Amino acid sequence: MALQVAGVTKGFPGVRALDHVSMSVAEGEVHALIGGNGAGKSTLVNVLSGVCRPDGGELRLFGEPVSFAGPLQALRAGVATIYQKDGLAPQLSVARTVFLGREPRGRFGLIDFARMHAEAEEILTGYGLRVDVRRPVGSLPAGTQQMVALARAASTGARIVVMDEPTTSMEPGEVEALFGVIAGLRESGRSVVYVSHRLEELYRVCDRVTVLRDGKVVHTGTMDGLDRFRLVSLMLGRPYHPPSPAADPGDGPADEPGDLPVLEATDLRRRHVLAGISIALRPGEVVGLGGLLGDGRSETARALAGVEPVETGQVTVAGIPLRDWSVRSAIRAGVGLVPENRRSEGIVPSLSVRDNIALAALPRLSRVGIVSDARVDRIVATFMRRLRIKAVSPAQRAGELSGGNQQKVLLARWLAMNPKVLLLDEPSQGVDLPTRAEMQTLIDELAVDGLAVLLVSSDVAELVENCDRVVVLREGAVVRELTGWEVTEDNIMSAIAAPAGSGAIG
Repeated sequence: MALQVAGVTKGFPGVRALDHVSMSVAEGEVHALIGGNGAGKSTLVNVLSGVCRPDGGELRLFGEPVSFAGPLQALRAGVATIYQKDGLAPQLSVARTVFLGREPRGRFGLIDFARMHAEAEEILTGYGLRVDVRRPVGSLPAGTQQMVALARAASTGARIVVMDEPTTSMEPGEVEALFGVIAGLRESGRSVVYVSHRLEELYRVCDRVTVLRDGKVVHTGTMDGLDRFRLVSLMLGRPYHPPSPAADPGDGPADEPGDLPVLEATDLRRRHVLAGISIALRPGEVVGLGGLLGDGRSETARALAGVEPVETGQVTVAGIPLRDWSVRSAIRAGVGLVPENRRSEGIVPSLSVRDNIALAALPRLSRVGIVSDARVDRIVATFMRRLRIKAVSPAQRAGELSGGNQQKVLLARWLAMNPKVLLLDEPSQGVDLPTRAEMQTLIDELAVDGLAVLLVSSDVAELVENCDRVVVLREGAVVRELTGWEVTEDNIMSAIAAPAGSGAIG
């Protein structure tokens, strides 16, 4: 075997990212490594590339135990990693990037730039790239940067190449060139560990697959022996039963809510991220957003909240088209986002629970620039009671609360703004079962109160339990919308797994 991962464990505070993970990659094999959000893929890539050391277990290259003190040591041992992003130093020239750490030297040990430029051009031409190798690599399109990173990895003579979501920023022609390079690596006996969420790519280029879930290996086998629906079922951790075409729909699809949309987005596009998303949210409705990691769920929510830009498309709130769509205008229009990463993008850990809840509402609670402490206290007390936030007092630091209570503090912050639309990105992630049940009850209550809710979740059970409608995304586009009785785990997984261009099953 070219690579063996034997019982590798890796923990971080409060979480075991890898739990006795074992996998093997043969010489000349392209091995897929897949899993959902938090499955452990990135941690395993970091272990293989020397970014972090495992707490236990062993790595073997061609039968010999190895331990990497850093990425350079891993590269010298023959393991090259191409990251999805942040893998290149943008200020370096293309040629310097290709030869980083192994620049050709001339007299007195100085870099031979003429030779380096000539050899870099020759290497890149072999991969179909014709660029000025003197340019800063950061000035190239993102997909071209990925190809430069691949050329660098392949030109080192690495025997194992780890590719982490390599096609995310690539144009179709660049993807085809990448697949040609992978075929060349395979033919030369070199091995590839291929991390991707794009099922079509996996079935096209990979020989075998290892599926991770919650830090554990749940399946290893050949790609041709594993159908798409079973693969998605393994990733999501849910049983799959193909829907029967003759299934009785009962009373038929639920009627669409009669109210006009409070928020309507039309044809939202951003290169490599959103491919024409259209979605409508009505008062009192909970709409789910499903799909695999990387299919555009969070990006859609963040675009609706004005956090991330779109290149084209229209957003309408309460029937009014908005020209200047930004975080500020979204908040003014009554759109709030509870982000997936609450610690880095939501909660201010050093501030009190009181200050965190009041943060967004302060302008509304002030008169001539003076904030009424009494009004703030009343609002904070109301939402701490309504959401059952467990804290010693409103003065306790938010960073000291449990994950579930931090999530409730974020919810309280937006509810204090009296929003029309609430966007919830993975609201139950990292919370215990009792808190999750409380969150589900709260979502129902918010909908009854007339709030429009968009629920982004990687958990199909959460979508089924909470949502009136579910919009399923794949590669940044809507592939299926399920309503009423159609909202089942099997139908959601069918939509995710259906081959491109085939339409969803069920």
